[in-house]
Amino acid sequence: MTDNKDKIIMPHNVIMKDRSELTLSGVTDVDSFDESTIIAYTDYGELTITGTNLHISSLNIDKGELSVDGRISALSYVDQQPNKGGFFSKVFR
Repeated sequence: MTDNKDKIIMPHNVIMKDRSELTLSGVTDVDSFDESTIIAYTDYGELTITGTNLHISSLNIDKGELSVDGRISALSYVDQQPNKGGFFSKVFR
């Protein structure tokens, strides 16, 4: 078994040009996307990108690279939280 201590963390960089082009490295997955919101996962937490006319111009999960264009309004991180149970544990709180 592997511990989280043994997990290799990918380098994470954010490069934004003129609030219209965004290049990210260290992306482990993309959860959802539409013209106003993109939710991507990194080893440093969940990253929410908000804006207008957002478009994923390239995505390579194997290399951890994501490129986005459009009008970028905000970047917001949420720290990853340990799994605290499934569906029923949330329902019966």
